[in-house]
Amino acid sequence: MLAEPIEAVLFDMDGTLIDSESVFRTALFNACADLGFEMTADIHTSIIGGTAENTRRVLFDAFGEAFPFPHFYDTCTMHIQAELERNPMRAKRGAEDLLQFLDNTGIPMAVATSSRHVHANGHLAKVGLLPFFRTVVTRDDVTNPKPHPEPYLTAAKRLDIHPSRCIVIEDTPTGVLAATSAGMRTILVPDMQKPPPEIVALCSLVLDDLTHAHDHLAKVLGEFA
Repeated sequence: MLAEPIEAVLFDMDGTLIDSESVFRTALFNACADLGFEMTADIHTSIIGGTAENTRRVLFDAFGEAFPFPHFYDTCTMHIQAELERNPMRAKRGAEDLLQFLDNTGIPMAVATSSRHVHANGHLAKVGLLPFFRTVVTRDDVTNPKPHPEPYLTAAKRLDIHPSRCIVIEDTPTGVLAATSAGMRTILVPDMQKPPPEIVALCSLVLDDLTHAHDHLAKVLGEFA
């Protein structure tokens, strides 16, 4: 049994609630190719779960300070839009059922994402998930993005819930570091990255998808009912 009851559930967005990381991956590879650079799996892995600032640093480290980031950003945005026209963004398997279950139990929920406000709210609304959340913490709301704990601490503060009574669902090592540094129990549902052992060790659970997270939270919440 967990030491304290769960009073809130906090979520990452991209790759956790929304099946968007594959779209971003295609766009990153295509944008680099358009500009004459070769994106690799290792470079892409260093970008997943991070901010635009992190992407800029990673690409400068990989390709040099002369890398045309503003042009890349615009080209990447163009490819994302084209990809979404072919394959509209959708919620991850089990996401809607999990959120509906938590909403029915009265558990407050929040999102803490590295995306900007306009993208976060737009994407959540597009897949029908935005109404479930009492607050959405974006890159625009914090000074220090993930892996710093500020996004999750901000979400907990907005919900008026102590961090130790929050549980986080994440898909990346960056997010796990942010959540656990905030003193929150964390469930990892990997998307595009296989988590290293040191990240797995930080998590309360590692699950295959949100359907299993639903089953786990139903059991845990029942213990404190």
